Amino acid sequence: MAQEVRGVIAPGKDQPVRIETIVVPDPGPGEAVVRIQACGVCHTDLHYKQGGISDDFPFLLGHEASGVVEAVGEGVTDVAPGDFVILNWRAVCGNCRACLRGRPWYCFNTHNATQKMTLAASGQELSPALGIGAFAEKTLVAAGQCTKVDAAVAPQVAGLLGCGVMAGIGAAINTGNVGRGDTVAVIGCGGVGDAAVAGASLAGAAKIIAVDIDDRKLATARKLGATHTVNSKETDPVEAIRELTGGFGADVVIEAVGRPETYKQAFYARDLAGTVVLVGVPTPEMKLELPLLDVFGRGGALKSSWYGDCLPSRDFPMLIDLHLQGRLDLGAFVTETIQLDEVEKAFERMHHGDVLRSVVVL
Repeated sequence: MAQEVRGVIAPGKDQPVRIETIVVPDPGPGEAVVRIQACGVCHTDLHYKQGGISDDFPFLLGHEASGVVEAVGEGVTDVAPGDFVILNWRAVCGNCRACLRGRPWYCFNTHNATQKMTLAASGQELSPALGIGAFAEKTLVAAGQCTKVDAAVAPQVAGLLGCGVMAGIGAAINTGNVGRGDTVAVIGCGGVGDAAVAGASLAGAAKIIAVDIDDRKLATARKLGATHTVNSKETDPVEAIRELTGGFGADVVIEAVGRPETYKQAFYARDLAGTVVLVGVPTPEMKLELPLLDVFGRGGALKSSWYGDCLPSRDFPMLIDLHLQGRLDLGAFVTETIQLDEVEKAFERMHHGDVLRSVVVL
């Protein structure tokens, strides 16, 4: 039987979000209904609200979420009612050319729920953010979007792996292949950049240089494993990174801003044959110009990292276990916990750089 629950809706471009009653249908084949316990407020949700991703309004926002499976549809075997899960937007298909080549983190055919959630008042179909829509008491997803993890973890930290924290940790470990003894620089120390710092630390990097224009963010980066910090308002970051690496540049430079200016800094701050990882998300109008001879002459690798090139079924349980062992402080990413009706205020605080992550707790 379909259920009516509260959810946070973005009704139109740049309009304030509001709470509406939404209808969540019973799960069909391959689907699951999840009772949401916590959901982080991510920049991607703000991009949806601003119309920067698509104009398919109204959106049901929220995607960095954890909760408990309430019901599953026909054919679902990987999760069952009562399982504590983290939601993900990479439910791999297993059949596309990437999956069949053993690279499911590049899946070209990720799954979402087939049925649509709707507004109770009008019956209008909702577009769930990243196929999830978790600023709601319950949501409908493809069962493959649910990854079971140890229920001992606090919901407000578990859900962060659903997007930003996984993107940053994965950019270091999966995409950048940071290894023991490497030197790593991270440009941009918001939630994703700080997670990249934590990932580099987990991987055993010998030197981790955090770069930002905000001393508050640099202080948090130090708590998560940065050995050195550079305020790029005051110091040329390329020169500073070179000086801290014996004049060579870093083995891996992770760009977590998504701007041409900072990408160029990352390009020139790496060692010869070093790796640049772009995990910051650019906007459609941005262009990059680099001398092709410099690209050729410096060698190495220029990579993009989507969702930290993660495989949720592999990475989420591992990272939760590391957190429970005290080796990964996911709690450090949570600045505040809020209620559903405070999401609009959380977007405002995000604009001012006052929070690393606001997390809605239901």
